[in-house]
Amino acid sequence: MPSSIELPPEYEQKAHELNVRPEDVSEHFIRGSGHGGQKVNKTESTVQLVHHPSGIVVRSQRFREQHLNRIDAWKLLLLKLEEKAKGKESALQKEIYKIRKQKMRRSKKAKEKMLEGKRMRGELKEIRREDLGLRD
Repeated sequence: MPSSIELPPEYEQKAHELNVRPEDVSEHFIRGSGHGGQKVNKTESTVQLVHHPSGIVVRSQRFREQHLNRIDAWKLLLLKLEEKAKGKESALQKEIYKIRKQKMRRSKKAKEKMLEGKRMRGELKEIRREDLGLRD
């Protein structure tokens, strides 16, 4: 990694594992686009990284500060390189799979089983209320 950039330890480790050398990456500081008006139009805070061996290009414009965009761009580049090298075993793919799994609808049988458990719990609570005389 470039000596002037401080990446979190997990990204430093990832860069070492993927054998990413700073001399293989060219950095460009360019003007951004979109919302932000004069600030975006006049400052070169957007960072673009090009990894020459793989041809991967990433751009970061999330922050107003160039150094934060630089860190963000390096993180993004490492994630993309990891995804290319490891495929489904990459952290990014695992996160995508996890979100998809969470959003999937439960099967009818699984939903019925869950609702049955809830109904049984409600009946048990109702019986306890009656035993304590809390029932109106």
